[in-house]
Amino acid sequence: MPRALRRLVHWTVFCPLSKGFQSRVPAIKVKYLLFALLCILGASWVVYMQYASYAELCRGHVCHVVICDHYRRGIISGSSCKALCDQRTLTLQRCMSTSPAYQVYGGQWKDRPVVIKCGLQENLKVEGSPDPGLRLETSLFDKPTRGTSMDEFREMLHGFFKSNLGDQPSLNTLVERVITLADVTQDGKVSLAEAKSVWALLQINEFLLMLALQEKEHTPKLLGFCGDLYVTERVAHSALYRLDVPSYLRPLVPAAVSSGLNRWLAPAWPHRARITIGLLEFVEEIFHGAYGSFLMCDAGPRQVGYNAKYDCRMADLRSVASEATVRGFLRGRRCETNADCTYGRDCTATCDRLAKQCNMEVVRPNLAKVCTLLQDFLLFGAPAELRQDLEKQLRTCVTLSGLASQMEVHHSLVLNNLKTLLWKKISNTQYS
Repeated sequence: MPRALRRLVHWTVFCPLSKGFQSRVPAIKVKYLLFALLCILGASWVVYMQYASYAELCRGHVCHVVICDHYRRGIISGSSCKALCDQRTLTLQRCMSTSPAYQVYGGQWKDRPVVIKCGLQENLKVEGSPDPGLRLETSLFDKPTRGTSMDEFREMLHGFFKSNLGDQPSLNTLVERVITLADVTQDGKVSLAEAKSVWALLQINEFLLMLALQEKEHTPKLLGFCGDLYVTERVAHSALYRLDVPSYLRPLVPAAVSSGLNRWLAPAWPHRARITIGLLEFVEEIFHGAYGSFLMCDAGPRQVGYNAKYDCRMADLRSVASEATVRGFLRGRRCETNADCTYGRDCTATCDRLAKQCNMEVVRPNLAKVCTLLQDFLLFGAPAELRQDLEKQLRTCVTLSGLASQMEVHHSLVLNNLKTLLWKKISNTQYS
């Protein structure tokens, strides 16, 4: 706590107003004075916590220094490097980070609003460096090594995708997509710096998902990269709800108050129905796609966004994991309870307590998690003639099981029924 603030608290608590002063000032004015002092203290605390939170979470300058240092030394390359480091036309402006290890900034590039993301997971302290956040390239950009041929690099990529996405027949297409992306100079060759950059990016789960789902409508478009920093299109509304109470204020703000404010600030119901249809389409897209199935391991309101036309855009793909990755995590894993068989936040399988090993099937499918989110987002303000059917459909959806016997037919039937119900209501209107 700052020294001036400590002195103010000490004066307020331990130095009560003198009797002479109290006799000259009516009691009601003393109450107003005390109330004003409490308001000042409260506002000072909020400002202090906001500053402390910003200083901890927002470290974009570290990303900028490290990336540009590596670029100028020829260690990395990318389509955004010149704009970021030389021309300064790609700028980090508004901090949107929720974790010190994963920097997210709103910015501008070519007069277009963008989102810039950079990982700081592998920070190493470099003795004598001006900033302790500087990383050693030997830990982050160590593959591929000098002398690796293009055929060997293709094999590296194919093996990586097979390990992370499963043995899919279309992996070669994805390999060629990465080769094309890495060839920044478009000379038909991939330099060592280009290969190191794209390999480092593939270690970031969200980038891998964006690459695999690049052709899908509800995934933000990749605009450029430099080393392990990448740039995406900006989603106008980066969360399903507009009001996000800071963590240090949540104990003071009742959940009913924040929920009521979010409902008041939410788009009109037809717009919410349109966003919902897009979210359901995204669930379809990641279920048995060209590169396998993907699981949403945190279907929270912060992960789902929408643009100015109320088209759903996934604002954060970090919590989406391939089924192959989740199965690899669960395979042979020792457990005592179901909680030991949880990947991410809520991709949970059951624990076989006799064998003390996790089973391989996740209990709740994507659709059930999304419908749990939609119960609060979609039901309030729904048209009276639709509400009963909508409640029934969502209740059925929430109880879906992740067992393979239910997934194929029942999953698709429930999803299509819900989409049809909403689309019939808003089709042939200004909201369609």
